[in-house]
Amino acid sequence: MVHAYILIQTEVGKAAAVAAEISGIPGVTSSEDVTGPYDVIVRAEAETVDRLGQLVVAKVQGVEGITRTLTCPVVHL
Repeated sequence: MVHAYILIQTEVGKAAAVAAEISGIPGVTSSEDVTGPYDVIVRAEAETVDRLGQLVVAKVQGVEGITRTLTCPVVHL
């Protein structure tokens, strides 16, 4: 399994709604609204890097209210 954190910026006032909607997407293991430069932090998993990319592009980025995402794959050094 490939795991990643997805850092999300949203439109003003949309963080809670975005976090709630994303939490229902298959492959998302957690979704929380936070303070700081990003508004929502998501933990996601997929079988491959390609599937993770599809999850981010096809599902997460399609949620209304998102302005920018940054995907940070977890590495085991």
